[in-house]
Amino acid sequence: MKLTHLALSGLLAISAMGSSAVAQDFDKAAEIEAAIAAGDIAKGEKVFKKCKGCHKVGDKAKNSVGPQLNNFFGHEIGASEGYKYSKPLLALKETGQIWDLEALDAFLTKPKDYIAKTKMTFAGLKKEEDRANVLAYLASIQTSE
Repeated sequence: MKLTHLALSGLLAISAMGSSAVAQDFDKAAEIEAAIAAGDIAKGEKVFKKCKGCHKVGDKAKNSVGPQLNNFFGHEIGASEGYKYSKPLLALKETGQIWDLEALDAFLTKPKDYIAKTKMTFAGLKKEEDRANVLAYLASIQTSE
């Protein structure tokens, strides 16, 4: 399975546009649908157990060691209210970049390669299938915040 590079390349072509245009033109519903279609939610929930020590999801999720991860597809990077992000991540936020499948896949592959000096100490998910599954799981969590 090629999550972002083959199966979703057409959908993700919007990422090639300027960052402000991406924020305006991002189709959140299509991105969520694509993430869910590309992975297995139940398997993703199991993979997410590696993340639970730092990130919370679901109703009443709060920021912890890491930001809560509800409804983050389509939101600007660094937008979880009340969370103190690293300076490099805040600098990336200034570009207007959003968390889409391509960005999330790259970040989860090896966080420190995607955002140098990120506070996230997790080494990453090497298996593309694991990333697809965890992204499907996270995309399935849409709360009424």
